[in-house]
Amino acid sequence: MTKINYNSKTFASVQNSETGEVSAETVFHYHQKDNVVWAEYAGGEIVFGNLIGKIADNETLEIRYQHLNKKGELMTGQCFSTPETLSDGRIRLREKWRWTSGDFSEGESIVEEMSG
Repeated sequence: MTKINYNSKTFASVQNSETGEVSAETVFHYHQKDNVVWAEYAGGEIVFGNLIGKIADNETLEIRYQHLNKKGELMTGQCFSTPETLSDGRIRLREKWRWTSGDFSEGESIVEEMSG
């Protein structure tokens, strides 16, 4: 069983590579059952998106994501996230991602649990 529980947690981006579409206005609403996580997200350049992932034995997340952006493009990608717990108890995810559509670029991002 995993140590971190993502269920009912809300996350926002605090840093992203230039070719990423997620921004500080993008909000992720996470859910979890056993080692499966999923989320809906929207905001900024993203009209609506969702992701599904699994938690590995070492607590990292392997994720596939898809969204519709404001340009009307359907975008897809994959992401590997490493969680850490901040001093105030919130979760930070350090992510390495790559598009599986569009320009197929790669990048890194950080999302953090929103307080309250």
